[in-house]
Amino acid sequence: MSNNHLMPARRGMLVVVSAPSGGGKSTLLNRLLSEVDNLHYSISYTTRPPRPGERHGEHYYFVSPDDFERMREHGEFLESALVHGHFYGTHRKFVEATLERGQDLILDIDVQGAESLANIMPEATRIFLMPPNYEVLRQRLCARGSDDPGVIAQRLRNAGQEVRRFREFHYVVINDDLERALRALVCIIRAERERWRLSEKKLDAIVETFRSEAMIL
Repeated sequence: MSNNHLMPARRGMLVVVSAPSGGGKSTLLNRLLSEVDNLHYSISYTTRPPRPGERHGEHYYFVSPDDFERMREHGEFLESALVHGHFYGTHRKFVEATLERGQDLILDIDVQGAESLANIMPEATRIFLMPPNYEVLRQRLCARGSDDPGVIAQRLRNAGQEVRRFREFHYVVINDDLERALRALVCIIRAERERWRLSEKKLDAIVETFRSEAMIL
């Protein structure tokens, strides 16, 4: 007789990806989401204005500072942080509901948000995308053409602090080659899924089936 009914439902896995601004997160995550099934993206809320080509509800939820503050006061954010002069936040109910459905979820948040989330949900897998070097990151930021020189200089200064915190993450992927970095991310997700699949709770349920069979014998 099958004992599958004894197996607990799988809770979704939470993955946090952080990188300095211009570190290539968006490109890599778009590719990752297209290649890995049952992996969903959490759209953050932000008070910064949209960049050219960005759409509300697809790239971010763009809200006013007053609306953001109201949501934060009501405890709607799992984590929030001030980054480059603008607020960013992760919606609590969306994350909890997605994980409860057994769907894996990936968050694109800065190192401050990753630190806050690690304190709230230490089981989350944290990945840091490291640029190959300072000059490559500077060129990427300039090539975007969406920021003035002062903003780029600020982002580079912040990047110098962010890259020094790579030890706070479980994995570091150097984004020097898109295909290689993508393969690394896919391997990490698959390995972490196997670790989550063999959770202590599920293993205990398997062990319990042996106890039941022994009692019958």
